[in-house]
Amino acid sequence: MKVVAVVGSYRTGGVVDRVVDEILASARGQGAETPKVFLMDRHIEFCRNCRQCTQDPGPARGTCPCDDDMAAILDELESADALVLASPMNFGTVTAVMKRFIERLTVYAWWPWGRWSPKARNPRKTKAAVIVVSSAAPALLVRLRTNIAGLLKTAAYLLGARTVGVIAVGLAARERHQRLSRGTMEKARLMGRKLVAGSGPGREG
Repeated sequence: MKVVAVVGSYRTGGVVDRVVDEILASARGQGAETPKVFLMDRHIEFCRNCRQCTQDPGPARGTCPCDDDMAAILDELESADALVLASPMNFGTVTAVMKRFIERLTVYAWWPWGRWSPKARNPRKTKAAVIVVSSAAPALLVRLRTNIAGLLKTAAYLLGARTVGVIAVGLAARERHQRLSRGTMEKARLMGRKLVAGSGPGREG
């Protein structure tokens, strides 16, 4: 069992990073392997919109011409049974580094020239995913008035995962080293167990 997290925070040890660590610790307690991809530590080029990766049909991801760390990251995610996608909210959406990562998921779309819109290469969802977001705004406002969680759910979908839970941490900028509530930590541990219990070959949702 393998749970892989992708973290789009600009700093380690922040709110999002600590919530992710709690999820992963809980999953490890259930016997899972839990690597974490911290995007700021990886070399990821901007998508060039060349659409080279979208031309060939088939369920396998397309080949991107960019020479960077993205292929290795996607190999790691494809080997996972479950995913955690996490980002703070900046200017109403995910961070720039997470957005750069998401745009590179175009490799999972089939969009030949002449076709009006892209189509997901593989609609089967055999993985489970948990979404983690944080914001200076109240959590309810983030869920109701922004699409940050929706964007991360779309990324999970392209990666072959169904979202089984969302953790939204609001009012996350009141202190330099923001404390996490007991409720948030308990939910993170629950999500870790849920990822392990709800993932596996052939399971869809």
